[in-house]
This record gives sequence, structure tokens and C-alpha cells, in this order.
Amino acid sequence: MHNLQQQGESVLGMKPLASGAETTDEGLRNEDALRIQAQCSQEIPYSSVNPLVYQPPISPHLAARAKGQPIRLDEIQQAYNHLQGQADRVVVEGVGGWHVPLGDSITLADLARTLDLPMILVVGVRLGCLNHALMTAECILNSGVQLKGWVANLVDPEMHAVDDNILTLQSWLPAPCLGEVPFLEAPSPEQVATYLDGPLLDAIQ
Repeated sequence: MHNLQQQGESVLGMKPLASGAETTDEGLRNEDALRIQAQCSQEIPYSSVNPLVYQPPISPHLAARAKGQPIRLDEIQQAYNHLQGQADRVVVEGVGGWHVPLGDSITLADLARTLDLPMILVVGVRLGCLNHALMTAECILNSGVQLKGWVANLVDPEMHAVDDNILTLQSWLPAPCLGEVPFLEAPSPEQVATYLDGPLLDAIQ
């Protein structure tokens, strides 16, 4: 979001679903969604950023089932469309993994298709990331969704052969690398943005 704003665009963020929230005086609040809200180009209600929020840190479909309110993709679509009319860009963060269930017969992949969004894959660089990243990229493409790029995010500072692993990902993943983020103790959006390719991000439509 910060990179796009640096390119002169107005940007809003959205995390349609979030599990693992704390109870506050204003209702349930998810930490990731609050960070996204803080980065928006203009003030918008928390409910616009994160329309579906659940307290237990479990799969969204289980949290929704426990609440007795099934997740409806059309409601998320309406919330997304509302944001779309207020900014140049709307950046949407997923939840869980590509095939995490959102209901008895729908997954995050169905949500991506519903919103018709190009995807950026964030690869947590750690032991096992090659298999995980390649499988996820294959699933994204097989779902009929565009994979526009990926970001290497070092989450294990003790990992061996980091550069070789990133080179392998660059060779195998069918999309450009948009940046390599080193291990950072308490990263700020401004700090992370310095490791990303702003023009490449701006070119994603």
C-alpha cells in the first residue's frame, strides 16, 4: 500500500475475513486488519476494512459455523465494490492459505475468483518454502487466477542458503519477483517498502 501511495495513487486496504481478534470497547479487532486500516489513504471504518471478524484463532469456516452465520461471497463482493469507488486501488489481503475453507463448498480461491483480483504471492522464506511456494503458485494458476508476482519474505534468520533458495524460486515461479524483504524485528510499512519494486507493483492491474 505504501509503495502505491508513493507512486501517487490513493489506496485502501481490505482484509475481508480475519480470525483471531481481541474484544475492545469498539468490538472485535484483528491486529493485521488494524495495520491495514492505518495505512489507508483516507479514514474508513474498521468494518469496511474487515467486514467479517472472528474471535477464535481458527479457520474462518469453523468460526463462522460456530457463530451461526455462514460466509457469503456476495456480501464480501458488495463490501469490496464499495471500497473500489473510493480510491484508485484496493489492496486485499487473504487469510490462511489458497485452499483454506470458507464454507462447506467454498475456499479462498473462490473468493479471489469472485473479486476477480490478480494475486501477489508472499513467500515466507524458511525451510520447506520451495515446495510450498511452487504448489501454491500451481494452485493459483489452476484456479484460473492471475499470478502477477511474488515477494520473498525472510522469516527465519537462521535459514541456510537463503540466496540459493531465492534464486531457485526466481527460476521456477511463473511470475516476477517484486522484492526481497530481509528478516526485520519490528518492520514498519515504510521500511518494508524500501525492499519492494515500486514501479513493478504499480504496473499490476
